Amino acid sequence: MRIAIIGAGVAGLTTAKVLTQAGHAVTVFEKAPDVGGVWSRTRRYPGLTTQSPKAQYSFSDLPMPEGFPEWPTGAQVQEYLAGYAAAFGLDEVIRLNTEVTAALPDTADRWTLTSVSASSEPVTETFNRLVVANGVFCEPAVPPFSGRDEFRAAGGILCAGTDFHDAELARGKRVLVVGYGKSACDVTVPISEVAVSTDVIARQMLWKVPRRIGGRVNFKLLLLTRLGEALFRYARLRGAERFLHGPGKGLRDRMINSVGTTSIRQFGLDALGLVPPGQMEDIVRGAIGLATEGFFERVAAGAITVHRELTITRLLSVDGRPFAELSDGAALPADLIVCATGFTQGVPFLPAGVQERLFDAHGNFMLYRQIQPVDVPGLYFNGYNSSFFSPLNAEMAAVWIAADLAGLLALPDAQTRRAAVIDQLAFLDSATDGHHCRGTKIIPFSMHNVDEVLRDIGLDIPAPVRAWHWLAPIDPAAYLRITPALIRRQQASPAVMAEHTVQP
Repeated sequence: MRIAIIGAGVAGLTTAKVLTQAGHAVTVFEKAPDVGGVWSRTRRYPGLTTQSPKAQYSFSDLPMPEGFPEWPTGAQVQEYLAGYAAAFGLDEVIRLNTEVTAALPDTADRWTLTSVSASSEPVTETFNRLVVANGVFCEPAVPPFSGRDEFRAAGGILCAGTDFHDAELARGKRVLVVGYGKSACDVTVPISEVAVSTDVIARQMLWKVPRRIGGRVNFKLLLLTRLGEALFRYARLRGAERFLHGPGKGLRDRMINSVGTTSIRQFGLDALGLVPPGQMEDIVRGAIGLATEGFFERVAAGAITVHRELTITRLLSVDGRPFAELSDGAALPADLIVCATGFTQGVPFLPAGVQERLFDAHGNFMLYRQIQPVDVPGLYFNGYNSSFFSPLNAEMAAVWIAADLAGLLALPDAQTRRAAVIDQLAFLDSATDGHHCRGTKIIPFSMHNVDEVLRDIGLDIPAPVRAWHWLAPIDPAAYLRITPALIRRQQASPAVMAEHTVQP
């Protein structure tokens, strides 16, 4: 088939690789000038690093370079992804600087795409299937503060974190960073090294996981294992999970909340007045964030001031200087405001009729296995499963898509799949208190998603390796043989492939 993929980030690249190996003709549309998605040079902010160690943030068939640090920088991740595209011959099928402005389905489940680039007129093409891989961190969400015009007239600068690319722009300025997630804390540290003052406006206090718990134990040994994931109650309990959330619940509670106690002591959060409410297990109800190196140290040194549980109510000018008024009535000088306030997950290129079938009444994506819309034939999503193991989750989702294209999935009927999606969203609402990014965040249930996807396909890694991953960090390389196994199965069923091949 001719397959169109929108986006050349982690999900788009692995989808292109898997579908190309499965024999499809793939075209990838990427509006940025380079591959990488959120890691593109057009979106990297100072201080950006991975949240997961490099061994876990990689594809099964290409480890990150040995010379990279354990938590690679944004530039290093983009270099890795560019190397992945080159290694698997994807450069020739990727169209950079090319944005899809419309994707329209027809009655044969085909898709007509209109794309534009800086060097040509709009181009219209037809594809057999469409994969949306534009990412859940696609468009930054900047709050609509009142008083923007007055603020800017006084010389104030307001921007999203992904639009702030050089810490030197903060030199000599009074800077406010809005947000308390990982990206907010990451960008705050380099800003504080050059700014006159650096204030963080934190609407919600969040638990931060140390990279090395107690200064010694890499957090991946505790949380990036199957045991670590099992500490959080999933919708459907299996095996040892029944013990951990039944007779062993007391042990489970002590295990997970001991990390919170250690974090409080390790970062001196009591003295800083930055202890979040609740306990560490509440981390699933907010943004799970890795602690930024140096952040709490610079708070302790007075270089960073955190205003907890406050928001900006309006922007204004005082005596010709830019200020921001907070919800407690205080007014802070603000030459520069950097908003690390999340993202919107949008699909503006899809027509209204398709979008109506894509979302539920609350605006959540109705995606079976985080991949397939129940009511929109010929359309797939990848990357809408944000996790600690995003490359692995995206790679296994790509294998699922390839299996479906080959007619190798025996899926339940549409009514059953729709009910499964509704149940999953209801579970996420309960487990995360609604903080699941419209159904696209599967942390901390990353491996549950991988297991469900592979169960549909009828493939898995060896049982001893799965057992080892209960105590050792998940190794994406353990899944190296999954794609070749699917392709062998596909090649053994040529009649099935012929039946499901659609001519453009």
